[in-house]
Amino acid sequence: MSFLKFILKNPFRRKNSAILAIVGIAIGIIVIVALGGITEGLVNTFEDTIHAGGADFTVSGKETGDSAYGTNTISSNWTDKIANVSGVDEAFPIYVVLTSVGDDYMNTLIGIDPNGTALADISMKEGRIFEDNSSEAILGEIYAEDNNYSVGDTIDIDREEFKIVGIYETGDQNMAGGVFTSISKVGDLMDDEDSISNIYVKVNKGEDPQTVANRIDSQYGDNITTVTSVMEMTQMADMLNMLQASTWAISLLAIVVGGLGIINTMLMSVFERTREIGVLKAVGWSNRKILTMIVGESLVITIVSAIIGSLIGFAACTILGPQIGIEPLFTPKIFIQAFAIAIVVGIIGGIYPALKAVRLPPTEALRYE
Repeated sequence: MSFLKFILKNPFRRKNSAILAIVGIAIGIIVIVALGGITEGLVNTFEDTIHAGGADFTVSGKETGDSAYGTNTISSNWTDKIANVSGVDEAFPIYVVLTSVGDDYMNTLIGIDPNGTALADISMKEGRIFEDNSSEAILGEIYAEDNNYSVGDTIDIDREEFKIVGIYETGDQNMAGGVFTSISKVGDLMDDEDSISNIYVKVNKGEDPQTVANRIDSQYGDNITTVTSVMEMTQMADMLNMLQASTWAISLLAIVVGGLGIINTMLMSVFERTREIGVLKAVGWSNRKILTMIVGESLVITIVSAIIGSLIGFAACTILGPQIGIEPLFTPKIFIQAFAIAIVVGIIGGIYPALKAVRLPPTEALRYE
């Protein structure tokens, strides 16, 4: 048997110990991958919101709440107030709700004035824009394809029949699977004509969006918040920093727990194989070769754990994320980080037991029963 095959097979001679070690480390990897996917998804969502469509910036509620954007809805009369601020060219409100659409119990319904759709970063692929205050809707290309809808079909929205008059495409992932209709119609459906979620703002030609946003903040900053493409909202930035710090903190905890687990497993392995190590030394194995064997076995366990943990973390987030309103985003960086952590844990966890093994005098090891 080659040295490599020996290293690959040896950790699983003690199945119970190997399984416990793999489970412990895999849990840490699951946490790292899952939190990484969730954090990346939230970052992507926030960035999509910050860089909202063709608008220069958006205005939203100051307080957190249960709206689709994570803030409280605001009164529709804010639209006129914002429109009258010096430097503002256009201001269009949107009302985003989660309601029954077609066969979906919950989907995103976006209400906007037909004249404001240009600020929402959507373009018509087929058909036309809906008319104001009508039972007409346009569907995102992805939603239409997934549910076999075409222009001219009808769709039930909150138990009311709407005619599909267009299919749109967009670069905003949050809207690609949604449905647009008139904001006045959404107000009717929700029985809440005085509430809106956000306001899309376009500034006059030649105006600096940052300056106009600051102007709005100085006038109304106690009640509303501006989110511009050149200035991240402090609340969102702080939230992202907290999410990323939490991810690293939990990852560090996973490293410590995983490292202790693998050290314990490999120490037990060395203890149980004291006589075997003595025999290997007696037949000529060098300290370097024994050290390589122990660290190699440790790496085998942690890499297997990384594979299992990555698969479970990915599957769990993909399945459960949408159920709680989170769209995880997995990048190669997340999996590279998970495997890098597993390798570091494997090396660190194997070095101390390996050093214990190479320091065993052959004669003493051979006497061990």
